[in-house]
Amino acid sequence: MTLPSDNEHAIRVDLVTLHGQLVTAGLVVWTAGNISQRIPGEDLFLIKPSGVSYDDLTPEAMVLCDLGGTPVGGTLAPSSDTASHAYIYRNLPSVGGVVHTHSTYASAWAARGECIPCVLTAMADEFGGDIPCGRFARIGDEEIGRVVVETLAGSRSTAVLLQNHGVFTVGRDARSAVKSAVMCEDVARTVHISRQLGEPRPIAANDVDALYERYQTAYGQR
Repeated sequence: MTLPSDNEHAIRVDLVTLHGQLVTAGLVVWTAGNISQRIPGEDLFLIKPSGVSYDDLTPEAMVLCDLGGTPVGGTLAPSSDTASHAYIYRNLPSVGGVVHTHSTYASAWAARGECIPCVLTAMADEFGGDIPCGRFARIGDEEIGRVVVETLAGSRSTAVLLQNHGVFTVGRDARSAVKSAVMCEDVARTVHISRQLGEPRPIAANDVDALYERYQTAYGQR
């Protein structure tokens, strides 16, 4: 048996923690949802096993796959979304982590087939504009991944709503993609509440650009 590298093992441990954060943030129920991360420098990624409870996840349970979505060793079957994660990694080389959730408010927007309009500074900061909604796609092959990639084209958003389904987010690593998923649900809820009070006021495009630039280049510790 080939033992995982130190780098791979560290990612396995981190993925267990990050899946727990999806539960803590209320973004998933039962066994739905998943996170994956690339192994840097290799054409491989790790992903949650299919149908395994979040309480039962261990570093060893994460399934190692190649960029075709084929498991490399191990005995557990990977997530039913594995082919779509693989498609995203093959077509977006800068993406190092992918998250899928059915979080309540964002999925409600997805059920309407409607993007979330950029009416909050937090959206401008994190997503650089609207959170787009892609067309409907069936689960089980790479078609959802194809929709994610085509919907992100020309957008600065790291989150995509899938019509009648839920949310996919991407990031430089799994942790960044989890942050995007948490932020997506937060703004989906706030904008929904705002629309109960009336029509939200849009943010001017030049202000969105300025907010995004500041947040992405100057916010936090560098």
